[in-house]
Amino acid sequence: MAFTRAIGKYRRPSRLVRSTAYAAGIAALTATGVIGGLTAAPALAAERPPEGAGLTRALSSGASTADRIGAQAAAQRQAADEAAARRKAEERAWKAAGQAKRRAEGRIEKHRAAKKRAARAAVRGGLTGYVVPIIGSYVTTGYRTGGSLWSSGSHTGIDFHAATGTPVRAVGAGTVVEAGWAGAYGNDIVIRMHDGTYTQYGHLSSLGVTVGQSVAPGQRIALSGATGNVTGPHLHFEARTAPDYGSDIDPVAYLRSHGVVV
Repeated sequence: MAFTRAIGKYRRPSRLVRSTAYAAGIAALTATGVIGGLTAAPALAAERPPEGAGLTRALSSGASTADRIGAQAAAQRQAADEAAARRKAEERAWKAAGQAKRRAEGRIEKHRAAKKRAARAAVRGGLTGYVVPIIGSYVTTGYRTGGSLWSSGSHTGIDFHAATGTPVRAVGAGTVVEAGWAGAYGNDIVIRMHDGTYTQYGHLSSLGVTVGQSVAPGQRIALSGATGNVTGPHLHFEARTAPDYGSDIDPVAYLRSHGVVV
């Protein structure tokens, strides 16, 4: 007589019993077509995700994020490169502007220096240059001409033809040491020249300078006339080694030594 162990209320079925029951259930479901229907139903089939679908989606999502990060990095690099290029262009522009400014300043400074040199040269030329005392005139009485008209017995200067009111010019640069009435010379002017000599202008109708005033070559200093011991209007011109009467030298030779044609 065979004995079977009763299955108690709280006793779990054995593996053999469970396997037998599972096989019987599968056979019953197959016979009734339930398993076949489940297999063929599209809706049920679609509900079951394919193997690896989650991994594929994860990989796809990771690839998209990497692409975005790469694109952002590339954009940042491009922006940095463009900013660096702009900075370099600005630096080149500033450098070029600075060089242009320095060149312009150099040209201006050279121009100023040239003007200063020209001005100094003009001053030097003015200090050493000489002119005739009356423009367009000529000598009517020469130096050392004898006669009773002169107290010394001879002419101590030269006379230039000039009507009353003709402008009289300083023959060179100097300082006025006498300007006023001088007896036989009438109204006269004596100038100490830049080279240490003296020039005298006599018989003037009016004076245009005062004692102590500096004059330049060709500057108008008076108007010719007929004051003092004269027979008519003219300019009496003398060259002297001292400011006083009696120190006269040949005025024609004096002017010619300074390049003046008389």
